Amino acid sequence: MTDIIQNRRSIRRFQPDKPVTREQLDQLLTAAMLAPSACNSRPWEFIAVTDRALLDKIAAIHPNAKMCATATAAIIVVALPQQGRPEGYFPQDCGAATQNILLQAAALGLGTCWCGVYPRTDRMASIAELFSITAPKIPFCVIAVGLPDEAPERRGFFETGKVTYL
Repeated sequence: MTDIIQNRRSIRRFQPDKPVTREQLDQLLTAAMLAPSACNSRPWEFIAVTDRALLDKIAAIHPNAKMCATATAAIIVVALPQQGRPEGYFPQDCGAATQNILLQAAALGLGTCWCGVYPRTDRMASIAELFSITAPKIPFCVIAVGLPDEAPERRGFFETGKVTYL
């Protein structure tokens, strides 16, 4: 697991002739649904996109998702805000599901890029319109998926100055 975490990168160029399979998408979505959530509320739904026209529309309407133009799949994480108990935890829960997708993709040799949607109202509106997502559901993020066509350098690192040991 440490190797997967250390070697995962945000990919912005994909091999457009190498499709992500339904089996691979199912593995990514299984990993997402195994993520922890407050009181096991599982406040999420997912839209798996492989349609080229829809991927191109995502690239056109989301200013930071241009890589969907070469990705062969995308996953839209849709938040279901909890009403009642436990209220307000859907961002953490959907973030955990998203991270599981990224790590599972890396384990499968796929590349991903997490593109935020929530809480930007303009992005939420455009993605909701494109995929007919209606309130109270909220488009949380877009994850571009495909076979990488680049190998970015590592950007993260451990910083002792950001840790307090007690």
